[in-house]
Amino acid sequence: MTCPHHPTPDAHSAGPMTGTGESIVREEGAQLDFSKDMSYGDYLQLDQVLSAQHPLSPDHNEMLFIVQHQTSELWMKLMLHELQAAVRCVHEDALPEAFKMLARVSRVMEQLVHAWDVLATMTPPEYSAIRPYLSNSSGFQSWQYRQIEFMMGNKNAAMLRPHAHRPDLLAAVEAAYRAPSLYDEVLRLMARRGIDVPTSHTDRDWTQPYAASEAVKAAWLQVYRDPKAHWDLYQMGEELVDMEDAFRLWRFRHVTTVERVIGFKRGTGGTGGVSYLRKMLDTVLFPELWALRTEL
Repeated sequence: MTCPHHPTPDAHSAGPMTGTGESIVREEGAQLDFSKDMSYGDYLQLDQVLSAQHPLSPDHNEMLFIVQHQTSELWMKLMLHELQAAVRCVHEDALPEAFKMLARVSRVMEQLVHAWDVLATMTPPEYSAIRPYLSNSSGFQSWQYRQIEFMMGNKNAAMLRPHAHRPDLLAAVEAAYRAPSLYDEVLRLMARRGIDVPTSHTDRDWTQPYAASEAVKAAWLQVYRDPKAHWDLYQMGEELVDMEDAFRLWRFRHVTTVERVIGFKRGTGGTGGVSYLRKMLDTVLFPELWALRTEL
């Protein structure tokens, strides 16, 4: 991509800073010597972070594609950090701490939703220009996203295969696959609190997909019909609904952005693309928390 060159205004044409503002900048700037102490860039390791973008195509728009996905992976790293800690807190009955972590996860998901707005500025011809350079790489292979799905309860053994070529990553994904999900731990907590949650849902094979239960819905209804008596469990239910609400928006924006940019072409990793992503919109992570609303 070529653009006409416009000369940058020099100091004289830009106009000088005047008055107090100029003196403040001069005084503050004189004190900014980081030659002996850790700087902002040192702390954030910006040399490594900002040198990790290596477009493979000659197309201008590939930088957007790379930065979009790298920043999404950084946000997912924070999500995993918070989710893992929240699961531990629920296991230890430390709910106030868990609430803060889950609220943060929901806000991170909002950031990821808006990130799709930026990628949606890429048009189909622009994506077509870089697609041949992506080979078989695909967001389908994101091990962090797969850990998040598993921790949220969407278990599927087939989703381990995309990571089989990296034993270290496979081990991390498989650990999330075999562990109780966040929702599993919440149901176990409810049972410890004396709420009648069936053992079929508190002591089961954690690798199996979660199956909705009328008995679990009845347990949640006990909480929701007397929130004052079960306030922290009631709050937990709403934190989970808030998080799934944000997760649904994230998935929806993913589908619409992919359809906008590539239409119904197959994904680079071999998936059905939009057709696969649309099926994922039907996944309900915490079914009883949604179903009970009809009966309240």
